Amino acid sequence: MLKALRVDAAAPWKQRYRLPITYAVQIAASMPTRGLAVSNTSGTYQLYAWHVSTGEFTQLTNQPAGVAWGSLSPDGAHVYYLHDRKGDEFGHIVWVPFEGGAPEDITPDLPLYTSWSYSFSRAGNRLGLTAATDDGFDIYCVDVQANQGLITLSKLYHCTGETFGPFLPHKGELAVIATTEGTNTLNYHLVAFDATSGQEIAQLSDGEESSIETALFSPVEGDRRLLATTNRTGFKRPLLWDPLSGERSDLPLDELQGEVFPQDWSPDGSRILLCQFVEAVQHLYMYDVSNSSLTSLQHPGGTFGNMFFEPGGDIFAQWENAMQPPQLIALDSKTGAQKRVVVGAVGEVPAGHSWKSVTFTSSDGQEIQGWVGLPDGEGPFPTILETHGGPTAVVTEEFAPGSQAWLDHGFAYLTINYRGSTGFGRDFEEKIRGNIGRWELEDMVAGQRWLVEQGIAEPGHVFLTGWSYGGYLTLFALGKRPELWAGGMAGVAFGDYAIAYEDEAETLRAYDRGLMGGTPQEKPGAYAASSPITYAGQVKAPVLIIQGRNDTRCPPRSIEIYETKMRELGKPIEMYWFDAGHGSLQDEQRIDHQERMLRFAYHVLGT
Repeated sequence: MLKALRVDAAAPWKQRYRLPITYAVQIAASMPTRGLAVSNTSGTYQLYAWHVSTGEFTQLTNQPAGVAWGSLSPDGAHVYYLHDRKGDEFGHIVWVPFEGGAPEDITPDLPLYTSWSYSFSRAGNRLGLTAATDDGFDIYCVDVQANQGLITLSKLYHCTGETFGPFLPHKGELAVIATTEGTNTLNYHLVAFDATSGQEIAQLSDGEESSIETALFSPVEGDRRLLATTNRTGFKRPLLWDPLSGERSDLPLDELQGEVFPQDWSPDGSRILLCQFVEAVQHLYMYDVSNSSLTSLQHPGGTFGNMFFEPGGDIFAQWENAMQPPQLIALDSKTGAQKRVVVGAVGEVPAGHSWKSVTFTSSDGQEIQGWVGLPDGEGPFPTILETHGGPTAVVTEEFAPGSQAWLDHGFAYLTINYRGSTGFGRDFEEKIRGNIGRWELEDMVAGQRWLVEQGIAEPGHVFLTGWSYGGYLTLFALGKRPELWAGGMAGVAFGDYAIAYEDEAETLRAYDRGLMGGTPQEKPGAYAASSPITYAGQVKAPVLIIQGRNDTRCPPRSIEIYETKMRELGKPIEMYWFDAGHGSLQDEQRIDHQERMLRFAYHVLGT
């Protein structure tokens, strides 16, 4: 039975959204008393200078739409971030002094660009960045003189394939990118350049069917080995590559199942922290480079986010689970035991409901993993089936205020790692390519069937929700299998795939070309078959869409056209527009979005 709808200021679900949370912590490589963090202490996620020895945080940015990510220079002198226009992710990289001050544009002569990738050499003398415009991807190196400013901006490479990097060794003499250039896939290969002249030095590829993706160079001066991953075995596994000598070695990890991702080098380069994924559950290992030995770390359960070695030798890791919000903890690097909480959530955390990992079988026999949360009382319950964004992402056990809001009110909750999700192997991830929507929907339908068979869900009372790609899947499923759903709540979605492609930033267009094997002009039938608007006439259940006006990942025009079509057909649709980009970084705005979804579901259920 549903509980009374609570939207008062003291509602526990609102308290969870307002918890001051700090994440994405970094420590300056050569100035370990200085760090950088992202926090919502002000009510909006912004960048903060972290004085490590005292624990004090000083706010550095005050962007209206917030700032979700930045980078601290190795000497701790400056913080870098993309200064955009109300969350549209178009702008320039700027720097601001660690002590605070006005941001300064480091690329004033470039046009507006999007940039998802920039990094420093460990010595701090060179910064590499990728700037994406409508013309493609431009890769630059910026020479930096400590405390004096920028010297030169050198263009190394231009391409049209999706590209990440450049990644730089200790002194920045090389630059390595991961790119899909020359393919119509999402399979990457590595290209190494001389970072001064731009001359290509070497490439590393495992063939058209495999993908090699970069992680990071050794922190030791003169050691030019790069950590990367390859999925040539069917699962992502780490390798070491020296672009100058051409020497490559794949880490011998035959005893480990699933996918394994490198996280960080120890400061002396002797050990590598590894994270294993099996059924969306993580386990950490320490790999000794000298003797190829592997040690299992006995760490707490839950989910680890950003992980790195701190100068004293401990592992700093962002940790959370379904009932505990993200906090930075220190792990013993030899045993994995938790030693202390470095930065924790501030304030009392309202009691919540746990998640449980479950599996069920999809229509083709594939096992699908998900996380289920059950409210108090006996089922069946009205139920929320949520799909994550991406699709190249994965849901692990996480602190999700939205999930707990539904559970507080008596809804059951299931979030699934549908086909296309990462961490389950190459075949699982690539199954959707060229025909997005089909297999994801099969997995969603299998999840709905499992919920009913288990006595968890009331038939006809299953609601769909999701944001970004999960919002797209919500709209797609409402039209393709209309008989199964009570309603759908889509956030920052797209309704017409071809229109979305036209308006996206080039970072997303390149991704979509790889995902679909071409452009809408080259594959018009495939784009139409994967578009929710194609099936608008079949929609039966009410739909709520929450969309950002400044979104360049899922641009507004695609949803405007979908809304118009739905209204012409007389379909029940509610629209709410907010003034930001791809989602919200403001606590009160996120609370407003959740309240709108709660009210929508209660209205549909007639309560």
